[in-house]
Amino acid sequence: MAKKPVLNLILMGPPGAGKGTQAKMLVEKYGIPQISTGDLLRAAIASGSELGSKVQSYVTSGGLVPDELVLDILLNRLAEKDCQAGFILDGFPRTVGQAGSLGKALTAKKMEMAAAIAITVADSELLDRLTGRRICKGCSSSFHVKFSPPKKDGVCDRCGGELQQRKDDTAEVISHRLHVYHEQTQPLIEYYRKAKIMHLVDGIGQIDVIFQNICAIIESLKGLDSTQVKG
Repeated sequence: MAKKPVLNLILMGPPGAGKGTQAKMLVEKYGIPQISTGDLLRAAIASGSELGSKVQSYVTSGGLVPDELVLDILLNRLAEKDCQAGFILDGFPRTVGQAGSLGKALTAKKMEMAAAIAITVADSELLDRLTGRRICKGCSSSFHVKFSPPKKDGVCDRCGGELQQRKDDTAEVISHRLHVYHEQTQPLIEYYRKAKIMHLVDGIGQIDVIFQNICAIIESLKGLDSTQVKG
């Protein structure tokens, strides 16, 4: 009988592609943790550990945390019991160099990635999604000028508070974030395509349909059956 694959997944997507929403749904369905390197670094600092102190020193000085240190913290997390059936990597790797280091480290631990899944959305759509977002200053409710507008322009339906655009939701900031993604992260698509584990999913459409398409990819992995689905 073929050995069932461990669901070690990489989930990629540009800002505004809906990656966070899909990751939460995958966690619920498959019962594997979402591993965010940003969360790991914050947790390491809060723990007061030796690794955390090193991270803090870089953050305090305003420098980037070195890839080697991020990878050490990540590998420590992947060694925990709840990752035995698999995990979803969110935010790492971001570059081809990081992907190479991660691959070598996993191979050394006799682990491998089952699939890399990239949610694809055109930049014009992403700009529409993100620049149109409005947040209530009073209750933090979220609206969208195009997709879910308030009943009264600029006024929150829930508390009557003023709606505002976040500073990081401006066209200039978002365009820069997309440029960084295309320059640094998008090359990972070709990297993992060569490794024969890359899968693209159209991020336009209903959230549930996109989720079903992602699940179809996961469940097509050799040896996977319903016993690996939570519940």
